Amino acid sequence: MPAIRQNKKKSTLPIVVKVGGSLFHQIRSLAPVFKNSECPLLLIPGGGPFADTVRRYNINNDSAHWMAVAAMEQFGWYISSHGILPTAEMAVPSVTTVFLPYRYFLSHDVLPHTWDVTSDTMAAWVAACLHLDLLLLKSVDGIFVNGIFQKQITGPVESAVIDPMLIPFVINNGIKTTIISGLQPDRVEKYLKGKIVARSEICTTF
Repeated sequence: MPAIRQNKKKSTLPIVVKVGGSLFHQIRSLAPVFKNSECPLLLIPGGGPFADTVRRYNINNDSAHWMAVAAMEQFGWYISSHGILPTAEMAVPSVTTVFLPYRYFLSHDVLPHTWDVTSDTMAAWVAACLHLDLLLLKSVDGIFVNGIFQKQITGPVESAVIDPMLIPFVINNGIKTTIISGLQPDRVEKYLKGKIVARSEICTTF
């Protein structure tokens, strides 16, 4: 694992943005926010309805893993169809692009083949490799524990919002990680401009 830089980002620095699959029907509204962002975004697609199809069948872990990564790629192309450049290159973006992950992860088979590792942790892996902060867009405001909204997460918690590997991964690798609702494009826009919005932050040593 590459060393992770510890300094905080400025608002104009690139950021990795995981676009949750549950936001499939919000892409039309989110795309202008992504395209108008002052900081370049590397969008990591979730699996969306394409991954849901994989989950419905009793498929062995290896096959399900690659089918799910291929599902991310399909969602990525859907995001791209709204005027956002696609890329298969895992690199710090100079403009907002959507990452098509299949070929990269096929040649860099670095994560376990299990449903405990989803596009959440894959996005965190990309953020770690590129030394960038991570924003997770979900269909909820953040993480709740026993019905209580968590502004800060300092250790592993059980949550259906993120995969079980994400929190240990970002804490162990010092990745500044924020979770906000993608159902409200204005909130995403405000966050990208450096304004305070409702969010859960996974606290690391940064």
